[in-house]
Amino acid sequence: MRDRDRDDSGISFRKFSRKKCRFCINKVKYIDYKDLATIKPFTTERGKILSARITGNCARHQRQLAGAVKNARAAALMPFVAK
Repeated sequence: MRDRDRDDSGISFRKFSRKKCRFCINKVKYIDYKDLATIKPFTTERGKILSARITGNCARHQRQLAGAVKNARAAALMPFVAK
């Protein structure tokens, strides 16, 4: 770490900005499992659901998103795993 990232005691204090929830900004009430254009960017190319730490979603919308992805998988709209 550089010197400017430390205070006098040597403790690191680098600040970061928190990502904003895309659904809260757009005032989304419900994440629909049939809207694949919305939920597709929140999965990896292997089919895994990205964590809220990476996507910046709030807890409520992350739970809705996970449920929507799981429902889309069960309805065969999304794959469980990539081949």
